[in-house]
Formats: sequence, C-alpha cells, structure tokens
Amino acid sequence: MQSSRQAGRVADGGAERGKPRIETSDPTQPSLSQLVLHAARALRRASRSELEPFGLTPSQSRALGVIDRRSRHAERPPRLGDIAGRLDIAPRSATEVVDALEKRGLVRRSPDPTDRRAVTIALTDDGKALRRRIGQVRAKKGDEFFGHLTEEQRETLTELLQQALAPHAGSHRPPHP
Repeated sequence: MQSSRQAGRVADGGAERGKPRIETSDPTQPSLSQLVLHAARALRRASRSELEPFGLTPSQSRALGVIDRRSRHAERPPRLGDIAGRLDIAPRSATEVVDALEKRGLVRRSPDPTDRRAVTIALTDDGKALRRRIGQVRAKKGDEFFGHLTEEQRETLTELLQQALAPHAGSHRPPHP
C-alpha cells in the first residue's frame, strides 16, 4: 500500500501563481498545508496561554521581540514605524502597543539622534528580563509540542520548513524566537 506522500500527484487545476498543486490520492487525509496550518494554530493557542501569566497580548509580545532583535541587529533602535511595519499593523496601533509596554516599564522612548522629529524604542532591563522569561517558556512549550518526535525528525522538519519558507523570505516576516 502506498503512503499519501507516495500516492501524491500534481494537479493542474487551481494552481496558485502558476505552480502545480500537490494533492494526496486519499481525500480523507489532510493535506500538507492543512497540517501546517493546524500545527501553527495549536502553537498560537499555546502562545496565547503562555503570555497570560505575563499580562501581555500577542501584539505586545511580538513588539518586544521586534524591538529586541532590531536593537541587536540594526544600525539603530527601531522607531514606531519600524515596529508597525514588522507587526503589519497601523502606526496608530503600534503607538498603542508601545504605550502599554512603556506604561509597564518594559520599553522606553528616546529622541532619535539622526532625526529630531522621530523617537526610537528600546527595551528596559525589565523588558529584557521579560523577553528572556518568555523565551524560556516558549522553548519549554515547543519542546512539549514536538517532544514526541525524535531529534532527527525535529532536525528534518526544521530543515524542510526552512527550505519551504526560503523562496518567500522577502514577502513574509521571519519567525521570531
């Protein structure tokens, strides 16, 4: 008996962007894209529950990640517009997210030394500590989620997802730790 992968075939109908669509011959089995979406939803649900003890919304947590990464890897700390762009939200919404984080003492605004009309956003020591704690909790939850897989299977899955995402790197935000 063939596995769904072996029985898969390329279908011309419904191709997206001129690429053939991969289907399984067993309509009772979920497609690869459905499985990835289900896994992503499960991880997002877990992420929301992980953030509850910290009193953060997903947008606030993502903003902390953007600020942290941008502060470590860019020429300058991020501005509100940078955060809005990375979170794919309106600048007004980014202002509300940063206001909430600033109110909790997790970030601080500073005048941008290169443009006196702009402000940059940086993590405070409390913000850095919270980012580390969230990272630890997420790593633990990720280990639980993928824990039934062998180390080799996890490495293979990581490599395959990186390969699948590579052609889309410019059009999507990279995953954040």
